[in-house]
Amino acid sequence: MKPELVYKIKTDTRLKTVSEKARKLVSSGFNAGDGYSEVWIRDLNTFTDLATKVADKEKLKEALLTFFKFQGKDGNIMDGYTEIKNASSGGVFYYSKLAPEFAAHKNTVETDQETSLIQAIYKYIEATGDHSILKEKIDNSTVEELMGKALTFLLEHRFDKKYGLLWGATTADWGDVQPEHDWGVVIDSSSHFAIDIYDNAMFVIALNNYIDLLAFDIQKKPWLEIKQKIISNTEKHLWDKKNNKYRTHIYLKDSPFPSDFDENKIYYHGGTAIAIEAGLLNKKQVKQAFAKMKANMKAAGAQSIGLTLYPVYPNGFFKNQGMSEYGYQNGGDWTWFGGRMVQQLIHYGLYEEAYEALSPMLDRVILHKGFYEWWTPAGEPKGSGQFRGSAGVLWSAIEQLNAQSVQE
Repeated sequence: MKPELVYKIKTDTRLKTVSEKARKLVSSGFNAGDGYSEVWIRDLNTFTDLATKVADKEKLKEALLTFFKFQGKDGNIMDGYTEIKNASSGGVFYYSKLAPEFAAHKNTVETDQETSLIQAIYKYIEATGDHSILKEKIDNSTVEELMGKALTFLLEHRFDKKYGLLWGATTADWGDVQPEHDWGVVIDSSSHFAIDIYDNAMFVIALNNYIDLLAFDIQKKPWLEIKQKIISNTEKHLWDKKNNKYRTHIYLKDSPFPSDFDENKIYYHGGTAIAIEAGLLNKKQVKQAFAKMKANMKAAGAQSIGLTLYPVYPNGFFKNQGMSEYGYQNGGDWTWFGGRMVQQLIHYGLYEEAYEALSPMLDRVILHKGFYEWWTPAGEPKGSGQFRGSAGVLWSAIEQLNAQSVQE
């Protein structure tokens, strides 16, 4: 890190301000944000690190274990759970005798619930050193066994043998809204199944984490073989060498979009960031990805690389009205994923780029006094005003940047 950048980081009061705001927010609970009563695993996964520093560790442990109390017989993991009094607001809820005070739900169009839980357990153990959680018993099975069962669910129920990769319903990058339905979060007869980079990169990260937690080589071996096949098949089928990007979708049958629509011109920011976290791209490719994200940000008139994707899906392609152009997961600007890309830039030693990318994310937290869920290209805050996932990824990015400046 250059001395000039070290000085900038050490004298940038925004870093401390946003870090303190993040600590305060995450210390106050585990639900996704002030717009959500539920504890969502895909969200909790992104602020588990911070929660181990500022929240009650036993309560955090119990929040994580609760997901196993709702685990399906087939191994599937719920999206989230809420107090049972909140379960009357529509949707399908699931109940468990192991957690009678809660009701759970699942957006079945996604394929990241199982992998998110395994990653969160790993982060909890790494931060606390509490390996005993793996031996906790949930209905006569250990957490370690249930983690394996969750991974097996994906291989048995969300795995396409032709491509050797995981599938889910068609969504916009990492999103959980399918185009064929007014709400769009549950698989139904209108769903179109597809393979994408986000689900498979999340799987690789979860496999890395699970393998690292297993004690014996004989336990690790089958999972290592699966991981290598997923990595190889991701490179073979999802990486578009000509365009230096990941393909948006590989459809198992057909696409929900018009036949004359070139979907592959769309660049998925979030899925690419997670692929980098999974170690699927080298440093040269990471630099190229960041350059593309910056170009897309400029073309969209957006404020940060948290821009979900570009170009966006045209109006009318999603029945859900919230998924109009630059709305929600269709071109909204999400610090929740942009912050993860910043972390990867730091990991690859691209410190100038990381600081540059982080800067607008810091500014808008301070300006609007909150960690908003997402932003319009013009910088209008949208969604939950205190979104813990955004706070978690920003805190982690700040910690990592500060750590590098101290080393220098």
